Amino acid sequence: MDRPAARRAHHHADRRARPVTMQGNISSAVRQQRHEPHKSLDDFPTPPWATRALCEFLKARGLIGPLDSVREPAPNRGHMAKVLAEYFDQVIASDVHDYGAGYPIEDYLFGPPPPRTSWTVTVWPECRGEAVVRRARSCSGSLAVLVENTCLADPAAWHDVFNTDQPAYVVQLCDELTAGGEKVAFCWLVWTRRPVDGAALHWVPPGTRRALERPGVYD
Repeated sequence: MDRPAARRAHHHADRRARPVTMQGNISSAVRQQRHEPHKSLDDFPTPPWATRALCEFLKARGLIGPLDSVREPAPNRGHMAKVLAEYFDQVIASDVHDYGAGYPIEDYLFGPPPPRTSWTVTVWPECRGEAVVRRARSCSGSLAVLVENTCLADPAAWHDVFNTDQPAYVVQLCDELTAGGEKVAFCWLVWTRRPVDGAALHWVPPGTRRALERPGVYD
């Protein structure tokens, strides 16, 4: 999905979000919650290699079927959705704002429930991340969400999500992301159809970004 793409929200957490960029290119990603009005937009494209790393992880474990569909509810300019099309039979993408990529304009959180898909893959948005997880869990068999590691210790996320619905996997990205000159850790949280008793931790090793990036993806 395209890094926290556009998301409408009405928020409760009193934190500042920081634009996060991959060292050496112009991509950006952000996860921390902040105070935002209901109609605010998150516009931070996800580095395509990070989505490709997730898909390779899922594929290696047989978690993507040959006819699986996936929804990206905040594709922004399509950085994440385009990568998902490399691995899934069908990609359904829409956003609350027109970023010029041609995706339908729909409100994922406040509109009618979308049709069910095999997967939802997106980024934990600046606002109402817990609501995104709940909606995705109700209308897709499995879910993967890219989050800043601070989300794992967020009291609101614990009470609203993790306390009752823990992911099956925490997939830690080891390659550096930077936010305002600071190193920031990101991971994928993955919920599957299978019931779990606690999350299994896996690492995406250093050097994965270089192996999985493609020329011109940020043009």
